[in-house]
Amino acid sequence: MKQSLKFSQFGADDGQVVIYFHGAPGAPEECKIFDPDGKNHGLTFVCFDRFSIDASVNGETYYKLLAEEISKKAAGKQVDVIGFSIGAFIALQTCRYMTDGVVKSLHLVSAAAPLEAGDYLEAMAGRQVFQLAKAFPALFVLLSYWQKLLALLFPNALFRVLFASAAGADKALAADRAFQSDITQVLRLCFTDRVQGYARDIGAYVSPWKTTLPEVSAKTYIWHGAEDNWSPKLMANYLKSAIPGCTSIKMFNGLSHYSCLYRAVPEICNLLGKA
Repeated sequence: MKQSLKFSQFGADDGQVVIYFHGAPGAPEECKIFDPDGKNHGLTFVCFDRFSIDASVNGETYYKLLAEEISKKAAGKQVDVIGFSIGAFIALQTCRYMTDGVVKSLHLVSAAAPLEAGDYLEAMAGRQVFQLAKAFPALFVLLSYWQKLLALLFPNALFRVLFASAAGADKALAADRAFQSDITQVLRLCFTDRVQGYARDIGAYVSPWKTTLPEVSAKTYIWHGAEDNWSPKLMANYLKSAIPGCTSIKMFNGLSHYSCLYRAVPEICNLLGKA
C-alpha cells in the first residue's frame, strides 16, 4: 500500500489549510516562519517533504503525486497555496492538476520564472548552478553531492557560499545569527538527507516550461523584492503577464530574496485570515 507523503505543520492546530512549497535548496522546516502569524490568524500551514519522494518519480508524475497529496489533505475543502523561489515553480506545476476550485488562492514569493522566457541568467546569483544543470546535468549532480559534503562537515561555510552575493536587505538578514541558524539547519536537512530531491527540482526548473503557465487558473498573487538577485524582478513582471489568473503584484523596494519572504509572511497571513 502506498504511504502518504510526510509533511510538517505549523500555525493553528485546526485552522484553514495553507500549503507551502519550500525553496530549492530548502526543507519543510523553512515553513516555521509562518507559525506565529498562522496561529494569530487561524491558519494551518502544511509543507510536504517533497524532496523525500523517490528520485525515479519526476516530470508530470511528480506534480500529479503532489496534487493528489494536497487533495487528500484538503479533504474536500479549498486550500490556499504559497510557493517560495523554486518552490513557486513546483507550486505552479502542481496547481495545473488541482482543478474544480480546490485552490482558493496561489501566492508566489520571490518566484523564479522560466529561463527561456527572457535573458535572466546573467542577473541571477545562482547562474553558474543553473547553467551547469542545464548544459551538464551529470556535473550538476556531482556539484550537489559536493554541497552535501559541505553541509555535513562545514554547514556554516555552505551558508557563506550561498549568501556571498546577498543583495538589498538580504545583506542584513544574512548577518543575523537567528537567520543564520535557521537557514543553516534547512541547508543541512536539504543536502544531507534530500539531495536527490533537490537535484530533481533544479533539473526540472532549467527545462522549458513557459508553455504550461496558461494552464494555471487559480487566483494568483505575486510578492517580490525589487533588489532580488536570485530571481530578478523582471521575472515577477513576466509571471504576471503569463499567468491568466494573476490579479496582483506587490514589489517591495529595498528587499531581495529571503527578506521579501520574511516581509510577505504577515501580509499574506493577514490577507488569508480575512478571506
